[in-house]
Amino acid sequence: MSYVFDKALPIAIGADHAAFDYKKELIAWLTQKGYVVADKGLYENVSVDYPDYAHPVATMVENGEATFGILLCGSANGVCMTANKHKGIRAGLSFQTDVARLIRQHNDANIICLPARFIALEQAKQMVEIFMETAFEGGRHKTRVDKISAGC
Repeated sequence: MSYVFDKALPIAIGADHAAFDYKKELIAWLTQKGYVVADKGLYENVSVDYPDYAHPVATMVENGEATFGILLCGSANGVCMTANKHKGIRAGLSFQTDVARLIRQHNDANIICLPARFIALEQAKQMVEIFMETAFEGGRHKTRVDKISAGC
């Protein structure tokens, strides 16, 4: 089933210490654009374990309590791997705008994971915007996406 963003639901967001400042900036930017954002932490800039923030975001998306998720950490690999342990989650790591588009078009991603140590804040905003505006193409990609779940 293709994932469609529901604008009536909040956007779930979480980050570890490496992306704390980016998370704050993205929340302010999204709020200014009229979106409701569910901040799942980190709430103060201290060293933490990224799964503690990735799981709540993935759980909200998994349970239909958030329209999609945004996860940030230093490389985005840890939060991406963590989120993808949840049933129905297709978290995609994006490091450039073309990738943000493709994880929606081809993979029907419902969480975008951003590597704060490797991208500028403006790039992060561009990627989130592209992610939100891009539809899943379906077709040959649907067959592939349907094969992703491994008994989750």
